[in-house]
Amino acid sequence: MTTLTEPENTLEYSRSLDAKDKLKSYRDKFFFPQHNGQDVVYFTGNSLGLQPKTTASYIQQELNDWARFGVEGHFLAKNPWMAYHEFLTEKMAKVVGALPKETVMMNQLTVNLHLLMVSFYRPTKQRYKILCEAKAFPSDQYALQSQIKFHGFNPDDAMIEVHPREGEYTINEEDIFSAIEKNKDSLALVMIGGVNFFSGQVFDMKAITLAGHKAGAIVGFDLAHAAGNLKLELHDWNVDFAAWCSYKYLNSGPGSVAGAFVHEKHLSNVDLPLFAGWWGHDKQTRFLMGKTFVPMQTAERWQISNAPVFSMAACRASLDIFDEVGMDALVEKSKNLAAYLEFVIGEINKEKNNCLRIITPVLNRGCQISIVAHGFGKPLFSKLIENGVIPDWREPNVIRCAPVPLYNSFEDIHRFSTILSSLI
Repeated sequence: MTTLTEPENTLEYSRSLDAKDKLKSYRDKFFFPQHNGQDVVYFTGNSLGLQPKTTASYIQQELNDWARFGVEGHFLAKNPWMAYHEFLTEKMAKVVGALPKETVMMNQLTVNLHLLMVSFYRPTKQRYKILCEAKAFPSDQYALQSQIKFHGFNPDDAMIEVHPREGEYTINEEDIFSAIEKNKDSLALVMIGGVNFFSGQVFDMKAITLAGHKAGAIVGFDLAHAAGNLKLELHDWNVDFAAWCSYKYLNSGPGSVAGAFVHEKHLSNVDLPLFAGWWGHDKQTRFLMGKTFVPMQTAERWQISNAPVFSMAACRASLDIFDEVGMDALVEKSKNLAAYLEFVIGEINKEKNNCLRIITPVLNRGCQISIVAHGFGKPLFSKLIENGVIPDWREPNVIRCAPVPLYNSFEDIHRFSTILSSLI
């Protein structure tokens, strides 16, 4: 795939890009909802990814083995359930730029954030503040507030929120670094979304980690909108911890199993506080049922319960595709899809009196582009749905579009522009 040159908002041009797309065959590996007998324009991979056509067979294998073996499936299944999560570890680690021992699939996203903050938010009378972006995803806000209250502090004092400047939708990263420096003597934790769910802004996680550590704070990220979307290097960036879901770009199904990362520098510290459960116990002695918890010296230590095999089977189906394609190829195509979407929005604006505003920064974005449609609001979004386009709506006034490289095409973007223009 080459960088777009002299783009045109025509069906012929979009199809010419698709003809050169090295990943075009992967579209056929996914199920698309239908509208009037045609694939919808599905731009909601940032909310719920499409189902791989292999997912059913992956889950069916475990259903078959459950029927055949009962409890013995933990040992006799084709993919023994006892350590099923280990089938996902290495491939997931590649997606987020981690070592396998730093990676584990378990629970759901906010549960993982809470479990990780038990270990990494250890406030003192001097250091107790948490820095986050304003308008973070509400679940993150609730988690941070409740952690602060749990330790006896007041969120109004202990939570530092970095806001966009007046009249802007995105955060100037200099304001993040300034807030870290200003609060360096009282800052315990920096916890930011790698990609802001509303604006689609990608934050410089490497630089934020460096600044947080320089201030003496722990640094963690919510990667719900980053995992499977961006080229991540969590280990090399020296991030302390991170968590992510797998049902967005990772196509694992609604509410599917989430992931967690803990940097290896923390793994040898067996005295690190955590909420313990038997699946985080040393697996060599787990079934001796000893009274004392012996933590694993991997990210698996933060597991509490055994693997949810069926949701992990769905996740495994998607990760096998990711492993085949690789994040470098996905990110390359993603940049071109986003650039073409930006271009066609610009073409619509030339005809429609600049009624659309892209608020996602050009230099700091992944798949998602967030659009404000001045004077139209949610009725326009609803009309898109009625006409076979599935984007995403976020109050008060943003339509989020996420053409993802595994299954979206350039023709999808041209179709979107044609339908959108006709509705304005």
